[in-house]
Amino acid sequence: MRFAWLTRSLCAPRGAVTASGKTAAAGVLCALALAACSSPPSRFYTLSTGETSAAGAAAVANPAFLIEVSPVDVPPQVAKNQFVVQTGDTQVQVLEQERWASLPGDEIRRALSNSLTRQLGTIDVFGTPYPDRVPVYRVKVNVQRFESWPGSHALIDAVWSVRSVRTQALLTCRSVASVPVSDGYDALAAGHQRAVQQISSEISEAVRTLAASPAHGTALTCPAASAQAMPVTPAAPTASAGS
Repeated sequence: MRFAWLTRSLCAPRGAVTASGKTAAAGVLCALALAACSSPPSRFYTLSTGETSAAGAAAVANPAFLIEVSPVDVPPQVAKNQFVVQTGDTQVQVLEQERWASLPGDEIRRALSNSLTRQLGTIDVFGTPYPDRVPVYRVKVNVQRFESWPGSHALIDAVWSVRSVRTQALLTCRSVASVPVSDGYDALAAGHQRAVQQISSEISEAVRTLAASPAHGTALTCPAASAQAMPVTPAAPTASAGS
């Protein structure tokens, strides 16, 4: 209320002020106050789609296995709420009015968790106790690049792994999802959303591969959905010499 009174006082007609210096100062302060009041509001975006599946919801009542989606690592330069967009190969711009609803790492983790639980008909037990008898597959994602090119494309380059908590069978892969986008920041956020969905589809396929493999895990390979997937030899336990 005091700020509003000050604005009205500073914007009073010229005749109400006797000193020209005070009039000029008041005009400057009035302009600054009005500019502050007219600054554009921030817009917030999320990577979670909010899609639900009745079949998936029914399946989680008694899932065959559980997943554990760990916190996602992202490059430090984009680990902030503001959009960081590429303006060239060596330049970026930080946008104050265009913001993620939470930090990008949290947004990616939540979107992956929602997508994987929906695709696999299971639940994410990260940070939650779970029964010993149920198999658990731990998902770890390390984002190498999270690039936003307005009017061009949204890119997520990630190295990820799926590990069986019981058998220690491991599958490590790399996915590069580059999605063309039109002009506008809504399109850019939607492009990153689709990139996360592409990566989650590859991770879900890897979880199914591990879940279907024998306890000793033989030849495991990365999903072929991404042409840039990078298979790594799984660290599965080997049979003893006497078996």
